[in-house]
Amino acid sequence: MTPDASGAASKQAGSIPTLKLNDGNEIPMIAYDLGTARFEDSSEKLVELIVTAIKSGFHYLDGAEHYNNEKELGLAIKQSGVPRSELFVTTKLWQVKTDVRTAFDASLDRLGLDYVDLYLVHWPQIADTPERLQRIWAEVEAIRESGRAKSIGVSNFLQQHLETLLATARIPPAVNQIEYHPYLQHGALLDYHRAHNIATAAYSPLAAVRKAPRPGPTDEIYASLASKYGVSESDVALRWCIDQGIVVITTSSNEQRLKGYLSNVPSFKLTSAEVEEIARLGKQRHFRGFFTDLFAPDDRR
Repeated sequence: MTPDASGAASKQAGSIPTLKLNDGNEIPMIAYDLGTARFEDSSEKLVELIVTAIKSGFHYLDGAEHYNNEKELGLAIKQSGVPRSELFVTTKLWQVKTDVRTAFDASLDRLGLDYVDLYLVHWPQIADTPERLQRIWAEVEAIRESGRAKSIGVSNFLQQHLETLLATARIPPAVNQIEYHPYLQHGALLDYHRAHNIATAAYSPLAAVRKAPRPGPTDEIYASLASKYGVSESDVALRWCIDQGIVVITTSSNEQRLKGYLSNVPSFKLTSAEVEEIARLGKQRHFRGFFTDLFAPDDRR
């Protein structure tokens, strides 16, 4: 399998591997997710959790306008004491009330930052026509050219949406962040990403372990590999993505679990046969945890 979007093997940065994007920037391959799992947390609790994650070693922080926690993310960055230059911060565009620049400026203001490392269009449904999606992307390109977003990309895009963007794009998306795990492998989408040098980032990579109904077809192999490598089943699930050149975005309120991910996941690699066997078994079940209202129950795209 192609190890990353650029065709070059991921490299280690301390204990966390990094991936080179199509614009030359590098992205850590393990991120702390500030998404829907954190919706119930109070502002104070959320700031505390983010600070804990940063101090545990998570320097890639994945936020979004839609998560309504950009202000808390900014406060946590300040409280952590970690230099901004050592962090990789993502936020996402959810809706365009006037123009993209206004939405982006508001995100930067809430974050209290001068720039973000990655700015994503959160979902293709932000636009009601292909032409509107292309115009939005052109505005995102202008933000990239301003230097206030080091890299730009998309989230939850299918191949048809990427084709729409690439038909007029001057700057191709560096990343497509999607729900990805053995029970949702998206058919030929990852092959399309690789053919067009677009990196894949996986949210909900632990779904087969923590979210999908159990028992499931990957249970046995996850348990077996966890025993073989002396790690947890969650570590195996994260490594399965990374060994395909896929960035993983995960979360926890448990400090020891977070530290475990950062110490365990870089310490082993799955064989190609193990990666392929998990993929084969995963295709025996279909499970989607997000945007279920937009897809038919049997739609595996």
